[in-house]
Amino acid sequence: MTTTNTVAATATTSAVEPAATPGALGQKLIRRLQDGLDEQPTFRLAQNAVTQTPLDDVALNRGVITATDHSFSHLLDDWAVTNQKKSGRCWMFAGLNLLRVGAMKKMKLKEFELSQNHTLFFDKLERANYFLEAIIETAGRPVDDRTVAFLLDRPLEDGGQWNMFVNIVKKHGLVPKAFMPESESSSNTRRMNGLLLAKLRQGAMELRDLRAGGAPMEAVRAAKEEILKVIYRMLSIHLGTPPDVIEWQWNDKDKTFHRDGAMTPHQFAQKYVELPLDEYVCLVHDPRPSSPVGRTFTVKFLGNVVGGQIVKYLNVEIDVMKQIAMKTVMDGEPVWFGCDVGKMMRRDLGIWDAALFDYEAIYGTSFDLDKAARLQYHQTLMTHAMLFTGVDVADGKPRRWRVENSWGDESGKQGFFVMNDSWFAEHMLEIAARKSYLPDELAEAVDLEPIVLPPWDPMGSLAG
Repeated sequence: MTTTNTVAATATTSAVEPAATPGALGQKLIRRLQDGLDEQPTFRLAQNAVTQTPLDDVALNRGVITATDHSFSHLLDDWAVTNQKKSGRCWMFAGLNLLRVGAMKKMKLKEFELSQNHTLFFDKLERANYFLEAIIETAGRPVDDRTVAFLLDRPLEDGGQWNMFVNIVKKHGLVPKAFMPESESSSNTRRMNGLLLAKLRQGAMELRDLRAGGAPMEAVRAAKEEILKVIYRMLSIHLGTPPDVIEWQWNDKDKTFHRDGAMTPHQFAQKYVELPLDEYVCLVHDPRPSSPVGRTFTVKFLGNVVGGQIVKYLNVEIDVMKQIAMKTVMDGEPVWFGCDVGKMMRRDLGIWDAALFDYEAIYGTSFDLDKAARLQYHQTLMTHAMLFTGVDVADGKPRRWRVENSWGDESGKQGFFVMNDSWFAEHMLEIAARKSYLPDELAEAVDLEPIVLPPWDPMGSLAG
């Protein structure tokens, strides 16, 4: 047995390697790669550590941890966090968490939530209609056209953008959570989404076939309405039926009783949403050469309400974004924002820092793409929306930021996180801000006709 294995091994190692296809991974190259690993004892040490311990535990920068705490010179929150659970509704939770601050103050409540299920229902319904209209608009293109393929791939995601949130609030109003509480499917959207997608793709084929057959637009839209009837039925089965009228009454934190009586969702929103939503603009930091500062942008087919606001960004320098976010918090108002959440994050500790993990030391290489290159080469994109509810300011500059997340209270400090300012510069991409905070030249730029980015641009990724 031993002799046979030795002979076989000798035959293998002495065999002449066949002529390789140019660019192929040959055995000689693999051996050189292995030699490069063997030459450095530190790589063996890293291997021993990482094969037994989670990478981030090995790479964690202890100096960052000991230098970061949860104290802030300006702190707004004294409420509990919310929990989006197994759904992608971060943008919606962040928006509702922003609006509930004023509502709690007005109603003198210590704790209060607006119904996230209510806004989810109408976003799904509106987005189904938006998708079907996009299918009608592109019906003359081949089904494998890149834009059509993109639409079919992502017709009804959980994600969204600030302007899309405003669209839902303005068109469908708001209700307290008690009147449309969470359901199993609102807290765990995957199965519902899969079946909605199946129906919408089936509907897309039907509408494209009608257009290809020369059907008049009246017949096409009648067919679309039948599809939407099914979508509404499915949403109602999964999420419940949105109320037309609510009877709102409550006891405030002093146990005083209040009664508003019968109100529509619109009336409730008009009474308890005091922020001037029409005055907000989306500021982004997009340092790609193709994205000039001081210009507005939109993303083709990014939206949810036909006839509603388009998603529109104003590109600004990162320091402008920081200053506006800082001033807003210092003036007593939280800030809605979007970022690339998973980079340099320690979830259990609730910390973000640009140098939180020393991956370079583990692998013996650098990760040095700048922000513009990371956007161009698909290494970064907007993945999560949250709320700034505090900032630590020293000598007029922000040092760290208090973040209200929507992942429940088991991570961070009872659900609140700390973002060191180094992370803001690298991984922050967007805030919603009042136009009045903008310098004059940027305020004027808000009304410029936006540059239209393709549907797959990373600046539209938060809606994914």
